[in-house]
Amino acid sequence: MPNKLLITGIVSLLFSVTIIAQEKKTPDTKLPKAIEVDTLTQVTKDPIDPLSPARAAFYSAILPGLGQAYNKKYWKIPIVYGALGTGIYFYINNNNEYNRYRDAYKSRLAGFTNDEFYLDAQGNQLTTPRVTTEGLERGQKFYRRNKEISLLVILGIYTLNIIDANVDAHLLQYNVDENLSLAPHFNIDKMDATSNLGLTLNFKF
Repeated sequence: MPNKLLITGIVSLLFSVTIIAQEKKTPDTKLPKAIEVDTLTQVTKDPIDPLSPARAAFYSAILPGLGQAYNKKYWKIPIVYGALGTGIYFYINNNNEYNRYRDAYKSRLAGFTNDEFYLDAQGNQLTTPRVTTEGLERGQKFYRRNKEISLLVILGIYTLNIIDANVDAHLLQYNVDENLSLAPHFNIDKMDATSNLGLTLNFKF
């Protein structure tokens, strides 16, 4: 019995010494003191001009592309004139074809058989026209409709040119300060190993 008590005491003493030794070897994990940084800085911003969008739209209404130049978006000017030029080209082409068919149709109604559709490629007179009178009527309707569509496209591009200049002028004065930010975040919960995805809105002042 005394031997058992002696053995138990020795084991307990060794165990206690081991624990004390481990505690002494544990490095100091104290965190360094937080360093305070003064983040209050003076932010300089350009003054907001409430008339800038209206001015840009007015310039584009007077001359397409001028509002884009006012907003310093010079790369948009060739796009504006390219789109307008395409619409004007199709309008002129359809208008010319419409006049051709209309003139030939009027000549037929007057009883003449010398319109361009009574001639072949070499200019020789044909007994049967290449385009009938009914075909001339259909051609007039076709090209008149295309001419009207081309005109609507031109007006639409002209309007978009004004709207684009106005919106650009608004966005140039939009608050893009670094103190205001919206950023995505991805977080993993260590307790149940689930993930969370969302957006974080930061505002520093």
